[in-house]
Amino acid sequence: MSYAKVTPQSISEGAGARIRRLFPGPERDNLDPFVLFDEFEIPPGTGFPEHPHRGFEVITYVLQGAMHHRDDQGNDSVVGAGGLQHFSAGSGIVHSEMPAGDGTTRGIQLWLNLPRSDKGMAPAYASVEAAEIPETKLDGYRVRTVAGPGSPLAAHTPLLYLDIELAPGGEHAAWVPPGFTGVLYVLRGELVSDSTPAQAGEAMLIGEGDVRVTTGPGARYVVIAGKPLGEPIRQHGPYVD
Repeated sequence: MSYAKVTPQSISEGAGARIRRLFPGPERDNLDPFVLFDEFEIPPGTGFPEHPHRGFEVITYVLQGAMHHRDDQGNDSVVGAGGLQHFSAGSGIVHSEMPAGDGTTRGIQLWLNLPRSDKGMAPAYASVEAAEIPETKLDGYRVRTVAGPGSPLAAHTPLLYLDIELAPGGEHAAWVPPGFTGVLYVLRGELVSDSTPAQAGEAMLIGEGDVRVTTGPGARYVVIAGKPLGEPIRQHGPYVD
């Protein structure tokens, strides 16, 4: 099997944040159930000031630094590297996400469409600290289960989210459940998956079954897959109806 490769756009978002965006963009509007995929870098003095959302849920996974979330529901939370912030915008929420501390904050933000039946739900927020995310270390690789078996993250859509680090010459196979679709995104290094090479900042669209990866110099990447809702995705900036 050979996977389709996707290269993100480099853009500026919010108040000076640097973004690599897989979608929405010229190549692809979305990937049901996913509405947006960003790798972000937030230098000191930049970020995402107060803004509204509606109709979807957001997972912000912090890779470096720390992220400060504040919203109009009274939530005020800081999560450091290896942790995540998850909120359901539901019927509407206003929030901000700004770096906490002096260094650059880096991470991945993922938007998932909410099922039509949940779009009117009350907004909700939860944070997960790095120590709460299950981690497996074996010779040649480390796997953190951001979402999936053992993770405390409870998304409204069935979701698999793995953060995988391979040592030089390492290999790993991640099993994607039947009917799921998603992406493999390279954070560092170079790898080959099902005969398709990729390096940092590149992605592959993946489907169900084993996603096998090998690396020469070593690599860190995420495998993110969800069960499509099969419902219309009508995105209007920060709103998904």
